[in-house]
Amino acid sequence: MSDTTTAGSLQEEVREYYRAKAAEAETSGACCSPDPQTFGPAAYDEIGPGTALLASLGCGNPSAVAELREGETVLDLGSGGGLDVILSARRVGPDGRVFGLDFLEEMLALAARNVADAEIDNVVLLKGTIESIPLPADTVDVIISNCVINLSLNKPAVFAEMARVLAPGGRLGISDVVAEDRLSPEERAERGGHSQCIAGALSVAEYKELLDAVGLKDAEVVFTQEAADGLHAAIIRAHKPVDGTAGAQECEPGGTCC
Repeated sequence: MSDTTTAGSLQEEVREYYRAKAAEAETSGACCSPDPQTFGPAAYDEIGPGTALLASLGCGNPSAVAELREGETVLDLGSGGGLDVILSARRVGPDGRVFGLDFLEEMLALAARNVADAEIDNVVLLKGTIESIPLPADTVDVIISNCVINLSLNKPAVFAEMARVLAPGGRLGISDVVAEDRLSPEERAERGGHSQCIAGALSVAEYKELLDAVGLKDAEVVFTQEAADGLHAAIIRAHKPVDGTAGAQECEPGGTCC
């Protein structure tokens, strides 16, 4: 089997897996995460039950990780059923805006219903891939993502796109599954499948190298809980310098840069 065939098979596997999860959330309202102690609703303690919460497939709460502020523009990569979009929209308030990006019509439809039920009007849902974000450069204050980047088969493209759409002074607040540096890609694959957020996980060193390669600075990767032997749910943060140099300070929303 060629690399192209393998990549195509994995992409279709991911699509079918999450298409089924969207249908499951619609029909049963059940938690559709592989391990509810590590993935899904367990990470959210500030809201009550609901379809959006029960449809969570992530490994953290990135809207809290990113410390969102009033008036900011936020992009959620792989917005799924819309939980993080809804929470982000509430955090940034009526003067802010949240883009939710997903590649599945079924997930976008689920998210649209959940956003409507939450009576949120500062959300824009977009169809597209995280490797080719359908937004102009330098337009987003904050990028969040919840256990989605590990699913990509072209991670350098994802990191390049994040750096492109972030405005100077913008930042990342991401939840993802990350491997300890001791594990090889083959060892990661032995511990779980690609669609289940394990086989495609980057190591700590790989995450930091990819962030640095696109000019995103002060990267930190903090493990939060074990997802499998040598793999962990983690918080990833970094920022885009204001003037292209490391250590530049961020701009306050609506303010001036220091």
